Amino acid sequence: MPKKRKANYSGLQPTKGWVARNYTFFRHRIIPQIFRKPLGIPKKPNLQPPERGSVRTTWIGHASFYIEFHDYSLLIDPVWGTWLGFVRRQQMPGLCLESLPTVDLVLISHAHVDHLHRHTLRQVNSHHGIIVANGSGDLVKGLGFSEIQEVKAWEEREVEGMKITHTPSHHWGARYGTDTHRDYGGYLIEYDGITVYHAGDSAYFDGFSEIKEKCGTAIDVAILPIGAYDAPSGRNVHMSPEEALDAFNDLGAKIMIPMHHDTFPLGNEATGEAKERLANQAEKLSIQEKVKILETGDHFTWKL
Repeated sequence: MPKKRKANYSGLQPTKGWVARNYTFFRHRIIPQIFRKPLGIPKKPNLQPPERGSVRTTWIGHASFYIEFHDYSLLIDPVWGTWLGFVRRQQMPGLCLESLPTVDLVLISHAHVDHLHRHTLRQVNSHHGIIVANGSGDLVKGLGFSEIQEVKAWEEREVEGMKITHTPSHHWGARYGTDTHRDYGGYLIEYDGITVYHAGDSAYFDGFSEIKEKCGTAIDVAILPIGAYDAPSGRNVHMSPEEALDAFNDLGAKIMIPMHHDTFPLGNEATGEAKERLANQAEKLSIQEKVKILETGDHFTWKL
């Protein structure tokens, strides 16, 4: 069991050895991927809504998810871009953006470009606008949303009977380096008797137990990051696959869906390593039936 960390801000200072780690990152991760075309073909979304009392969770790639209830839909951290600066997408988005129907709501966990992608957001249509972490509202102004709401940790919003709660994480929120006022975190989504949790970006910390305690109801589906744990900066900003399973246990969730892996090369771990480690650890813990490892464009449906 990894040591729990009480602080929830990772800071900006790299740790000792960051020069060598960054050399490895650029030499073995960034330069090769520049010349490698993204794999896969985007799928058309299923326009038939799931049954009442169920939720369909589709992985678009990285931290992007299309969440569908019987009569309500959301996009979380939608990123359809091919390039994030010098980082190139390795897998095509799982769904065709132009075929996606108008969603009811968009949620943005924090301001980092791999979660808040302005070019994508300009192309997204949403009935009830967008909810962003506190301090990031200025980044989505002028993108066509009818309403922009900012939320702090543990603040709640209710939209058409859906309860949205912004949860804390162990990460950082600055988009440009100096704008450290921007908040960061995840979301609890409660609707139709079902609870879905999207962690955003986070290292492992004792906040996952707090989220379970404050949720007040069992979490049905927990979407947790498992990649970029070998950060070039050496900072404590992401979870390893094993830590993600510890977080899953802390949350007391019924199903885990991994994210934040094998889409954009953001850490020094090899492609596919995170999924393999997750599957191996889940088997050791005899919980492999609770861990649903999706390919981009695939979905998992949870029913009450």
